[in-house]
Amino acid sequence: MAARGLVLRPQWFAPFLADRGTRKPSLHTMKAYRQDFDAIAALIVGGEEDLAAMSLADITTKAMREAFAQYAETHKAASIQRCWSTWNVLCAFLYTSDLIPANPMPLVGRPKIAKTLPKGLPPTSVQALVTAVDSESERRASDWMERDRALILTSLLAGLRADELLRANIGDVRRRDDGAIIQVRGKGGKDRTIPVELALVEVLVEYLDSRAVRFPATASGRSFTTSGLAAWPPTAPLFVGSDGDRITRGTLQYRVLRAFRRAGIDEDRARGALVHVLRHTFATELASAGVSVYALMRLLGHESMVTSQRYVTAAGSETRAAAAQNRLYGLLKRPE
Repeated sequence: MAARGLVLRPQWFAPFLADRGTRKPSLHTMKAYRQDFDAIAALIVGGEEDLAAMSLADITTKAMREAFAQYAETHKAASIQRCWSTWNVLCAFLYTSDLIPANPMPLVGRPKIAKTLPKGLPPTSVQALVTAVDSESERRASDWMERDRALILTSLLAGLRADELLRANIGDVRRRDDGAIIQVRGKGGKDRTIPVELALVEVLVEYLDSRAVRFPATASGRSFTTSGLAAWPPTAPLFVGSDGDRITRGTLQYRVLRAFRRAGIDEDRARGALVHVLRHTFATELASAGVSVYALMRLLGHESMVTSQRYVTAAGSETRAAAAQNRLYGLLKRPE
């Protein structure tokens, strides 16, 4: 029997994880692969305690259909879709490795999820968010104004994903003659460069100077006659938690959530979207300003131009809604 907290999986699952690992996915993605596997495998073999006993012969169309039907009774469409995708990738790997006779997943039903247009924050909400972070009222001992302000403005002005913020190092921010850039280690190991204005760099410098006061021992050992970026080693994490170590996903999302709540705009974001709604705002603002789909694709790190086009479409919808508010349309009303 497995020790408490340790899940024993069949040996044939390990090569799949190793194969996915060579693609350098995030820890969050690797965790999702394991969780999705465990959920369906447990339904097939009758419990999590027997996962290691699952054989390749258990992967049949009938077994997968029945397991996903049970899974669907207690999970939302998005979770079912993600779990189906994990098993589809797994079964495709097993099939190409000649371990199973066919991939049964195309014959297993999955829900269709409506593709809603990405929604950014309106300017009034963005202003309220920044004001809330800067406000001294209702401040807690755990709050760190300079850090939280830098996090939110970097998301809004550079469009980084949560994982990209977590992985960012101080050396990724570089000044240039024409401004500055942030070198982003993007999704799927695809790096990109985001041009930013010096005003954002100054926000980051203010945060780093406050960090040097909180954690002087973590600086590079260089003389503190320098400040900001130069006072830290390039490989030091850009954003840290209250312990001085690289910020965690939970802390990052909580700090953004707290800012939303303090600003009173929590209802303006899509459910579950925190850092991502700031990224949406970055993209829709650029799309509204007439930035090309190709430029958006490069700035956002999208693999497909179709994904970037959704922001252009969303911006067009917002523009039409705004134009409809023109009071001059009242001239078209016939007198009663």
